[in-house]
Amino acid sequence: MADVTYYVALPFLQDEAGSPVAGAAEECQSSSGALRRAEVLSRTAGSIGAVAFSRTGDPMIGEFGDAQLLKKFGNVPDDLSSL
Repeated sequence: MADVTYYVALPFLQDEAGSPVAGAAEECQSSSGALRRAEVLSRTAGSIGAVAFSRTGDPMIGEFGDAQLLKKFGNVPDDLSSL
């Protein structure tokens, strides 16, 4: 099977200690859709920010490349690798 690119909007919330935590990811149809959705999610009550990213790979064998950040909105950690 050919590689497939997934576009995702991911909101961020704060836990009880005030640390950022990832919310529920939402798959989008396109990069522009992920950007629009992430911007909306960043402004939702309780949200501190959101990111839009893409990830390409072969879902049949479960191999995917690293996520490619499209844009950050709001107060999102600089280093997302620890999440």
